[in-house]
Amino acid sequence: MGTRQIVVVGGSHGIGAGIVQLCVDSGADVVTFSRTPGETAGLTGVRHHSVDIVSEAIEKSDLPEVIDGFVYCPGTINLGPLRAVRPNQLRSDYEINVVGAVQTLQAALPGLKRSADASVVMFSSIAVATGLPMHTSVAASKGAIEALVRTWAAELSPKIRVNAIAPALTDTPLTEKFLDRDEKRDAMAAKYPMRRIGTVNDMAAAADFLLSRESSWMTGQILGIDGGMSSVRK
Repeated sequence: MGTRQIVVVGGSHGIGAGIVQLCVDSGADVVTFSRTPGETAGLTGVRHHSVDIVSEAIEKSDLPEVIDGFVYCPGTINLGPLRAVRPNQLRSDYEINVVGAVQTLQAALPGLKRSADASVVMFSSIAVATGLPMHTSVAASKGAIEALVRTWAAELSPKIRVNAIAPALTDTPLTEKFLDRDEKRDAMAAKYPMRRIGTVNDMAAAADFLLSRESSWMTGQILGIDGGMSSVRK
């Protein structure tokens, strides 16, 4: 078996960059698509293509001929009360989370079909399965992703597995404004049964598992990596 070929869309910072690093550490070749290389700049084994997935299409010539793993992890955190949600915000979140996912997976599909063991990993949110205030736009777009994961898992099996990770609050550049003071961080951590917030490595390790043969009998699943918040009450 040759070197695994992994495609990561949105792999420049935070969780995406953590996934890229773990894939490289395991010996895979990685192709990333994002506006900038960000934290992955200079990593051996990584080939970056600058793309704004909302307004630009991925060139099929930039994709590996065979794709063993595909990860889509761009995201947004636009929080606010229902009364303040605007149509342009809903459309923007939907474009990034849903339309971008559909279009990039369409581009990658021929390569995934050539793999003997292809796995697709998407990202949802705890806000879909657990009602959280202020999450109208996030829950709407990520809820669509969960529906697509089940649809794609049915359509593409048994050749391609499709699963998703549903994180709770994770310490990344995207969430910096919620964790910029010790008292904020402590208050957030206290909400979780595990008494801490998520880390990039928590999410990257879950993605690495879903990309691996260790999860070969899993498809159509939403893996909650959320410190117990969605299912445990203390």
